[in-house]
Amino acid sequence: MTELPKTLEDAIAQAQQATQAAIADGYTRLQVELLFPELKLMPVAQQLLPVFEQYGEKLKILFADAGSAGLARRDWTDVPFKILDIGTGRAASIQSKIQPEDEIFLFIAPTSVEVPQLEKICEEIGDRPFVMLNPFLEDAGKIGIGYAARQIRERFTNTIESCYYLRPIFEEAALFRCYPGVWEVWVQNEGDYQKVAELAQKPSGDELDMILAGQAQTPEGETVATVPARKPSVFRGLQRFIRALRN
Repeated sequence: MTELPKTLEDAIAQAQQATQAAIADGYTRLQVELLFPELKLMPVAQQLLPVFEQYGEKLKILFADAGSAGLARRDWTDVPFKILDIGTGRAASIQSKIQPEDEIFLFIAPTSVEVPQLEKICEEIGDRPFVMLNPFLEDAGKIGIGYAARQIRERFTNTIESCYYLRPIFEEAALFRCYPGVWEVWVQNEGDYQKVAELAQKPSGDELDMILAGQAQTPEGETVATVPARKPSVFRGLQRFIRALRN
């Protein structure tokens, strides 16, 4: 059983192992999410690179924007792989970014703004594996696209397997998944963290609230949260309501 990591370094090591295991099992569309407040993503990306060492120059890294790609090229010296940005727009640009000899791809923090170009790039990639580190794609509804376009984007994001996920909830709980394990909710109990729920799918915000209140149930009616944690946050519920109004 994989334990909740105690440090960021532990989490990155787990993410490396989970990514390698998922690729070995044939998954080609993966994402790694370390959702800590004020996390500096460039060092995390650099520490994740050993996953791709065997690919050498056949790895390609794509940042969300040209500025971030430029910083990486400046700071990551003597690397065999190419560093590009996702960019915007043209078919010719996509073909220049994705070459037949490329074998694996790492996307660093793509956002909903880059989704149209990202979808085209992934079509060009085809069945070759790619990993997204801390993508922010699910807020696509906030930039004014229509319902049909949003559905297309949801279908795209639903093809991506979350092989590693770690997000603190309040200061006393966490949502965790490390491939090939299931989704888990952990709660601080007497100074240590205790797993209170296992789920086959990523829980929604409402499901998390129920688990943290000690009220969650399986389809068979069995309680999955064994330790009452915290009551659902009224403020967090209000935030979800405001987001729903904006979408």
